Amino acid sequence: MTGPQPPRQRVVVTSPRTRAPRAPRPYPASREIDEQSELGAVYMRSLIRTQRRLGLLLCAVVCGSVAALPLLFTLVPPVGAQRLLGVPLPWLLLGVLVFPVFVLAGWFYVRQAERGEREFAELVERS
Repeated sequence: MTGPQPPRQRVVVTSPRTRAPRAPRPYPASREIDEQSELGAVYMRSLIRTQRRLGLLLCAVVCGSVAALPLLFTLVPPVGAQRLLGVPLPWLLLGVLVFPVFVLAGWFYVRQAERGEREFAELVERS
């Protein structure tokens, strides 16, 4: 029988290349886009798809809201008969208050599209 054995030392085994810098890609992603390669086309389709989705969603929300107003006035006649400062409520809503909504929707779209483009540019720079 043997006596108590000394505790074993733990050894960490790593690859000698773990601290080595990554090898650069032969082509940066921006060059892929400039040369219109297949990978560059994938990048551009993703950007266009993101912007299209944003535009269609915003258009559906704004147009749906504006289109719902005449429907509301038709289905609920007392709302359409209201007057505000002597002006019929439907005229006021559809003729005046819709335009600030359009301006805000445009501002929101530009802000979100620019954000998407910034994220796209960061993705391209990282790869």
